[in-house]
Amino acid sequence: MTSRPEESPPPPTAAPGNGPSISRQEFDELFDAVRTWGRWASADRGAWNRVTPGHVQRAAALVRTGVIVPMALPWNTVPGPDNGKPALHYMSDLGDVEAPEPATHKDFIAVDYHGKGVSHLDALSHIAYRGQLYDGRTAREVVDAGGARFGAVAALGPLVTKGVLLDLPAVLGIDWLEPGRAVHAQDVLAAEKALGVTIGEGDAVLLRSGHFRRRAALGAWNADAASAGFHVDAIPLLAERGIALIGADGDSDVRPSPVEGLHSPVHALAITAMGVPLLDNLDLEPLSAACADAGRYEFLLTVAPLNIPGGTGSPVNPVAVL
Repeated sequence: MTSRPEESPPPPTAAPGNGPSISRQEFDELFDAVRTWGRWASADRGAWNRVTPGHVQRAAALVRTGVIVPMALPWNTVPGPDNGKPALHYMSDLGDVEAPEPATHKDFIAVDYHGKGVSHLDALSHIAYRGQLYDGRTAREVVDAGGARFGAVAALGPLVTKGVLLDLPAVLGIDWLEPGRAVHAQDVLAAEKALGVTIGEGDAVLLRSGHFRRRAALGAWNADAASAGFHVDAIPLLAERGIALIGADGDSDVRPSPVEGLHSPVHALAITAMGVPLLDNLDLEPLSAACADAGRYEFLLTVAPLNIPGGTGSPVNPVAVL
């Protein structure tokens, strides 16, 4: 791995802690500071407007070995502490109906995907703060029982850009971050230096906490109550860099939340203020291993959500190509 010639930022610490606490007034000031409302004509694509054909060409140039790494979790039909709404999968045709050859086998799938059990993309219609969606649209006016008329996942379309893996356990030399461990701006800077990457405009930032390595070793837990993730003080740095997407092996928010009375402050800052969609519940363990083998932590990333008119997001299988 290479490092950039600059002053070393403070190293990350391994100790758990979701602080410092942030008041709602401080949060609202931060929300207004990172807001990008009114910036793009295609407002319901938000920060994906940053990804130009030039960005795609530069991302494609990162492909060297052709190693392909998918990031979706297996379709999870088993209830558990982190899967309160299991996905459905059953066979609808076993090929035993009398009909001309060939016989067919068919199955049915369905899912309430916003939660902890399914890898998915959050579109801009997913999160409202103070009654408003991204770009100042009034949530009650544009989202109803028929779906979203603004910020729907169908408006996003596919994304191809440079991905950057912030592999915090690799930087710290540990197996995982403990639930409740906040990742701060100084942690992001230290990870950039240690991993030889620079987050730039139009990039997708993926945060590995080691969530699923811990789950495999110790079992499932309620990640709504405790999970590693970004502290809100990391978001101004990512906003300054002009990112297009945030993803994580959790849902990007540290929990418990450090902001009084607000369960998902990073969701509100990224989606509602900045127009940055989120990828939740990624399996980043294979990508961590592939990046370590390649000695580099940036790659071509593709994200192709389902074309769901009015959808607030989509199950998704993002793919990295090294």
